[in-house]
Amino acid sequence: MSFLDPSLQWSNFRFQPGATATTTANPDKEDESPKIRELIRCLNMQPNIEGGYYVETDRDTLLIPNPFLTPQQRRELSLQDDPELWRHASTTIFYLLTPQRPLGRFHRNKARTVHTLHSGRGIYVLLHVDETDGQDRSRVRIESFVVGRDVAKGERLQWIVEGGKYKASFLLDIGDGKGGETDCAECGGLLISETVVPGFEYKDHDFLEWSKLQKLVEPEEAKELEWLVRKE
Repeated sequence: MSFLDPSLQWSNFRFQPGATATTTANPDKEDESPKIRELIRCLNMQPNIEGGYYVETDRDTLLIPNPFLTPQQRRELSLQDDPELWRHASTTIFYLLTPQRPLGRFHRNKARTVHTLHSGRGIYVLLHVDETDGQDRSRVRIESFVVGRDVAKGERLQWIVEGGKYKASFLLDIGDGKGGETDCAECGGLLISETVVPGFEYKDHDFLEWSKLQKLVEPEEAKELEWLVRKE
């Protein structure tokens, strides 16, 4: 039996476990539909290393002390006046999953991320590794939910992922779109905003490896989630 919510069976998903879209060919945006290409062009988006496309739309000029440093690290960096002592207060991006790049691979940030839906539908899967106190023998809690506009059925318009949790996402069928020329509900994509607090830096980001996933969850769960792990 799947560990996922019974209403979220894989058979209902457009992209089944083992889906190969984006995993072997690194598709170009020219492979996307005309409406997707127009959306990418208008927003000036680029491929994201996690999957999908993104563009940074804001980076707060306010700098705050880096909260992820240990006291020892802070003392050592202070001697050099290292830029790593600071983080931007926040950053914001547009993030887009498409039929050609439908997966956001498991990764985590040290900072919390506020997600806001603009259009489309997708699934998010979270691994709450921060709840295990770093003990590999403790199996982590797995959470999955639909992001979309049908709030009466529990779909989410906004969701927050705290720092330290692994997340993955993938595109769902959205049915007949009713939006404009570049509305993702019509063009077949999932468009959201992500605001990271404090601001995103690649030094605060890492991907989940298959060997670690096997330590975090039960064998049958790892097998079900393997397709969402970055292979490169």
